[in-house]
Amino acid sequence: MTTLKYLMSGIAGAALMATGALAADLTIVHGSVGRDQEILRKQLDQFEAETDHTVTIVSMPESTTDQFGQYRLWLSAQSSDIDVYRLDVIWAPQLASHFIDLTPHVADIVDDFVPAAIESQTVDGKLVALPMFLGAPALYYRADLLEKYGKPVPETWAELTETAQKIMEAERAEGNSDMYGFVFQGAAYEGLTCNAQEWVNSNGGGRIVEIDGSIDINNPKAAEAIDLAASWIGTIAPEGVLNYKEEDARGVFQSGNSVFMRNWNYAYALAAGEDSPVKDVFAVTTLPHGGEGTASAATLGGWHLGVSKYSENQEAAIELVRFLNNYENQKERAIVTSRPPTLNAVYEDPEVAAQQEFIPLWKPVVDNALPRPSAATLRKYNEVSAAFWTAVHKTLSGEGDAAENLATLDAELKRLRGPRW
Repeated sequence: MTTLKYLMSGIAGAALMATGALAADLTIVHGSVGRDQEILRKQLDQFEAETDHTVTIVSMPESTTDQFGQYRLWLSAQSSDIDVYRLDVIWAPQLASHFIDLTPHVADIVDDFVPAAIESQTVDGKLVALPMFLGAPALYYRADLLEKYGKPVPETWAELTETAQKIMEAERAEGNSDMYGFVFQGAAYEGLTCNAQEWVNSNGGGRIVEIDGSIDINNPKAAEAIDLAASWIGTIAPEGVLNYKEEDARGVFQSGNSVFMRNWNYAYALAAGEDSPVKDVFAVTTLPHGGEGTASAATLGGWHLGVSKYSENQEAAIELVRFLNNYENQKERAIVTSRPPTLNAVYEDPEVAAQQEFIPLWKPVVDNALPRPSAATLRKYNEVSAAFWTAVHKTLSGEGDAAENLATLDAELKRLRGPRW
């Protein structure tokens, strides 16, 4: 019944679009990794075929930090050049004033979305963006190498460190001088915030900023987690990981030169692709934790579609946002890109489960993912994140230990907060 509902909704939507407003020339701004751009263009071609509208993609750099900076320039200038923005899950509180409220335009479908996704995009009762897909990272590992050396899948960060070191050394002794133990996103950007909050939280070190806005990041458990990560640099991880973003890490792992990798869901479809050197020898599991009394932490990710209040084609832009988020398009995106959908029903689709077993398995992880403190810190989140990743990157780079850098971070966060966020 659920699938039929969406098929009927799609037919009705197509009919509505065909008889709707005058044709519009739309522009969507879209950062991407993996096959995101390819599948977007395919779906936009279908949208154009069903309507008289045309849609141009404006591509963004891989770095979400760079994307956010460009978005703020366009929005501050009240530019009408961009109609639809693909927004990171964390940006709604900072950019809400620049987007129309989608609530009345999606009232008939909003209850079918993952509740946490809708909540993350709702600011003061306003739905800033309609959730497109979610993300919660995984630990990718070489199942063949763990089997070869008789090692279990690590459950703690200490176990990962030990296993990565032993397998890396053994593989190098057999002639693979390019083998490393672990790759992740270690560059000084938003991706490091995601990685490091997982290390900290999974070690019992709390959050960057707590849900109530309080600051307690300067604690021994947080310092212990970051110091352990610093020990990886130049040992189980290459020195170059200090400049790695998502695609850099994937490139090393997918070429067969790392035992473990932390990355987002999109990397699964690529690593399992026909041309991938590791397509039959890797597997995924939840990220490790610190040990007894702690639990794995996975940062909530995702990208969502908002309509600019400065757009001169708002009606057509809303049609586009609804179209890209209909059942069939979310299903296709899940199968082709391994991006977790935002419609609950897609997780239950047997075809999705058959072609991307990662998707239904990851639903509990997505449901319980750790949000970044954008809601707690409101419009100051970008500065908060930059202060956090700077402190972590300094520690990873050997510029002071974690306790020293967290003390500096604590003072900076309190300065940013002032009397209140």
